[in-house]
Amino acid sequence: MADLQDELHTTAEVGELDPERLDEFEPLVSEAVAGVTSRVGDERANSTGAGAGAGADTGADTGAEADVVAGAGAGAGGDPLARAHVLLAAHPVADGYSGIAWALRHLSWYDLELGDNSVDTDVPRLREGHVGAMFWSLHLPEGLVGERAVGATLEQLDLVKTVVEAHPEGLRLAHSAAQATDAVNCGRVAVLLGPAGAAALDDSLGILRSLHALGLRVLTLSGASWAGERGLTRFGEEVVREMNRVGVLADLSGASDATVRRALVISKAPVMCTRSAARALRPHPANLPDDVLVQLGAAKGLCLVPLTAEQTGPTVRDVADHLDHVRELAGPECVGLSGTYDSGAAHPRDLPDASGYPRLVAELLGRGWSETDLAQLTWGNVQRVLRTVDFTARAAQLRREPSTARIAELDG
Repeated sequence: MADLQDELHTTAEVGELDPERLDEFEPLVSEAVAGVTSRVGDERANSTGAGAGAGADTGADTGAEADVVAGAGAGAGGDPLARAHVLLAAHPVADGYSGIAWALRHLSWYDLELGDNSVDTDVPRLREGHVGAMFWSLHLPEGLVGERAVGATLEQLDLVKTVVEAHPEGLRLAHSAAQATDAVNCGRVAVLLGPAGAAALDDSLGILRSLHALGLRVLTLSGASWAGERGLTRFGEEVVREMNRVGVLADLSGASDATVRRALVISKAPVMCTRSAARALRPHPANLPDDVLVQLGAAKGLCLVPLTAEQTGPTVRDVADHLDHVRELAGPECVGLSGTYDSGAAHPRDLPDASGYPRLVAELLGRGWSETDLAQLTWGNVQRVLRTVDFTARAAQLRREPSTARIAELDG
């Protein structure tokens, strides 16, 4: 039955684009996406079998789905937690960062489909928390550089694929927004690969392209000579351009302020901060100052607020305060969620693992967040960024050949 579902939900790829007509395509793509999400919303409204494992694709303009969720929320009696479960059933969480891959390396046995208390993340808790997609980090311990970093990253990629293949009823690899939606509609949790650390490239653009071919979709711009405290070097800028060309998202969490500001200028595709909250509320080095949040919003990037006590605070209300602040400065289309579970971080009370998202959404409902803004927060904003990165890559490939630049040539 799972194989039949897979065939029924296959999504066609976008065709080639004429570089002279790119401005014409963008409104057409937006209109098409809006039409698809409206139809999916109608199907969800008529379906009584939709549950924690099923979600609908959503973008910035999801009026039909918002009406459906609003009606269902009213039927839940106005209880915020009940309304949160209803909303998340239609708009599941796209979780921006999980350390599960590294955590599993140290376990001799695990079963994520049955449930495993030795980690924060398993399929039962993902379903309870209405998680529809996750980015699985490929970050490595500090100190690994050069060939060792490349080899360890490849081992991480292999481990993730092995884990997903071993849990076919709960997990599925996804490389695009369409494949993530497809997985959710088939009752699976989509697993996207990344972020990886900049050291994984070993200063080679060829390795960047190879990692993308293996499924990598996010790279953190820190921990390399070309992305340091002084910002991006000339080679670092070329890395960002090549990431735009192949379709790899730039992750700016943990990067220096100078790197963040320069990457926002250089990148033609949206950037993403996989684990960043508001520095004005909590002065953590990975959190973003207000001017950068404004700049991120202007660039239509995405700030994924982490659910960690160190960066956001010890309570659900603290996390909600950061989400309010980011939404106010960057805009509702530029804020998302990052569980950062299984990363070794301590988490706020009532958010100890991946099952806690309904409690956070209930808090936001109590603060007056609209269901449209919540649909963007949980699912739509990540989908928008993934689509835009792919669109930008297709356009760039028509204009630019693969870069053969070497660090010695540009930074020597």
